[in-house]
Amino acid sequence: MSYLETTRNVYKEAAENPQKGLCCTTTPVWQLPDLDIPPKMLEMNYGCGSTVHPRDLVRNPKILYVGVGGGMELLQFAYYSRQRSGVIGVDVVEEMITACKENFVTAEVLNPWFHSDFVELRKGDALHLPVEDNSIDVAAQNCLFNIFKQEELKQALKEMYRVLKPHGRLVMSDPTCEQEINDTLREDERLRALCLSGSLPLKDYIKMITDIGFGTVEIRARRPYRVLDPKRYATDELLYIESVEVCAIKDPMPADGPCVFTGKTAIYFGEEAFFDDHKGHILMPDQPLAVCDKTAGNLAALVGQDIFISPSTWFYDGGGCC
Repeated sequence: MSYLETTRNVYKEAAENPQKGLCCTTTPVWQLPDLDIPPKMLEMNYGCGSTVHPRDLVRNPKILYVGVGGGMELLQFAYYSRQRSGVIGVDVVEEMITACKENFVTAEVLNPWFHSDFVELRKGDALHLPVEDNSIDVAAQNCLFNIFKQEELKQALKEMYRVLKPHGRLVMSDPTCEQEINDTLREDERLRALCLSGSLPLKDYIKMITDIGFGTVEIRARRPYRVLDPKRYATDELLYIESVEVCAIKDPMPADGPCVFTGKTAIYFGEEAFFDDHKGHILMPDQPLAVCDKTAGNLAALVGQDIFISPSTWFYDGGGCC
């Protein structure tokens, strides 16, 4: 049995018998006016963060969500879309699609504004998305890509890139780990299916994204997630896993490489009215400017300039350079 078959079986069981502890979501569930999430959806919240960000969901976007779970994030996306087939949900597990449809029936009762036809559910997998090229404004996945091995992950990212419109956004939440995870853990099919042993270091995760062609990457959150300890797992050391929320934008790739925002800020404290690096970045005195890591490095390399560059906060909320 392949690890992908094991994954399907794990989530088939999770669809038929909701498991509250299957994942450990690190982001509080959005509390929005007139949004009432059915209890079963909450029980089936099989993710490690959130992919629903209001600033992504403007001007009636066409939304794709891969790996539907119990439908909670589909319902949240529909809250902003509110149009027939405005949200497409794709899942390879038939039982999960069935459970999701059943949850939508309950959601209609609890939420007068919601209609099930706001969400179009399609059978398919992340490696072969049943979606047209350049047709999606916002694509999302939560704790799914962490399951894939490198070649499958590359293919899944290519598929997301293919279906997104120019400047479209891929919003993701996945576990990451800066320590080396041994082969025994990485090849454990069930642990990989549970998003515990497939974690990449964040730098490698970002490189996978930019290698596909995404010109802008935003690190929106980085939080503690789980530990794999020697008492319960095949490891000689305690492995610390974090969850990361990332937005990759299908912008053209800059000639000098991608813009990756990790929460760095530039502050000019000189005596001039402003500082202009003549590369599109103007710093006003004592006003922090969010900068990508590339720009932060270029500014830090300037000799004799009164500019402070903050460390990465691993939180970026828009604005700033580029």
